[in-house]
Amino acid sequence: MGLTSAGRSGENGQMTVELAVALPVLLAVAAIAVNALLFFSECSAFDVASRDAVRIHAASPAYGQDLEQSRARVAAALSESFDRPYTASSVAVEGAAGGHATFTSTLEFSSTLFGMGLKTSVFGVALPKIAHAISFTVDCYKPGVLL
Repeated sequence: MGLTSAGRSGENGQMTVELAVALPVLLAVAAIAVNALLFFSECSAFDVASRDAVRIHAASPAYGQDLEQSRARVAAALSESFDRPYTASSVAVEGAAGGHATFTSTLEFSSTLFGMGLKTSVFGVALPKIAHAISFTVDCYKPGVLL
């Protein structure tokens, strides 16, 4: 014999209450997981793009091109590649002895809600941006220039 609805009267609606409690938690975990995976994906793509930009624009600069112009070209190439609303990139350069230069590219990632932007603060708590930096040191060889 099966149980009648009279035997389960105290459990009516329990599944609905459990769903109402668990659903926001599951959505928050999903949003965190999506943001983490998106950040790792952007970091991987940024590393490749940064390496290529430094190799193309800074390793063999044109005659008369200084480090600041090389930095500007690298920054322009990265800003074209990462023009999404939740990312921002910047490039800094330091000259070293012996003609070497270190280019440090930084990617700033803002949290996103499945592709839509989030507020910069929630209940007065600021949501920080996550930064990823990568550095490359190159010998700025200038063909045709005698030392």
